[in-house]
Amino acid sequence: MAILKAFVASLLVSLVLFQAFQLDAASFDTYPPTKIDCGKACATRCMLSKRPHLCNRACGTCCGRCNCVPPGTSGNYEACACYAEMTTRGNKKKCP
Repeated sequence: MAILKAFVASLLVSLVLFQAFQLDAASFDTYPPTKIDCGKACATRCMLSKRPHLCNRACGTCCGRCNCVPPGTSGNYEACACYAEMTTRGNKKKCP
């Protein structure tokens, strides 16, 4: 009976450890985070802008810091919180 309890306990511990290592291995697949192509993402973001060079420059700065650009040509800031929170010295939105 004692051998059976020890076997079941070791089996449970093994399963828990296996699950923990399996989750750890999954986190290494995405590290380091992949960098997005800021030039392409910003070109898409700024294609309808009245001042495309200024838009691309600001977007490139924001993308470089946040590693994300919201989809579409305007709005959608909820897709990239870091991008939405950046402001200029005058407390205006920095990122287009």
